[in-house]
Amino acid sequence: MATVKQHPVVQNRVPFSSLLDTFFQDTVNNRRVSGFTPAVDLWETENSYKLEVALPGLKKENIHVEFQDGVLTVSGERAFSKEEKEHKYHRVENLYGKFRRSFQLPDHVDAGSIDAQFENGLLQITVPKVEEKVVKRQIEVK
Repeated sequence: MATVKQHPVVQNRVPFSSLLDTFFQDTVNNRRVSGFTPAVDLWETENSYKLEVALPGLKKENIHVEFQDGVLTVSGERAFSKEEKEHKYHRVENLYGKFRRSFQLPDHVDAGSIDAQFENGLLQITVPKVEEKVVKRQIEVK
């Protein structure tokens, strides 16, 4: 039995014919609408946690923000409308469909004061901090 050794780079390549098939089949009519994952920046300041979610092309009516059991969830949907019949799309690279991002937050947040602002395709969420709960403390014996 003869052993055929393949070059490691060639082994993982996608055949060119497969790439061509993908290119020509990737039209509006054949595109799977499976959702997308919006980009998120998350940082902490002295008084709050901040999130910035990139949601270009969405309206604020299509965005939902919820806080439950320490989890902040941003969800919604970006729908594709094919109303213009005279256009023949050759390629659609924007992703459409439902999305959902969830973030576990620390226990020391003020859930009642969470603020969400949407402007120019960016959703900015501010989650204020409250004084940390004391879980363990060394007690001095007097």
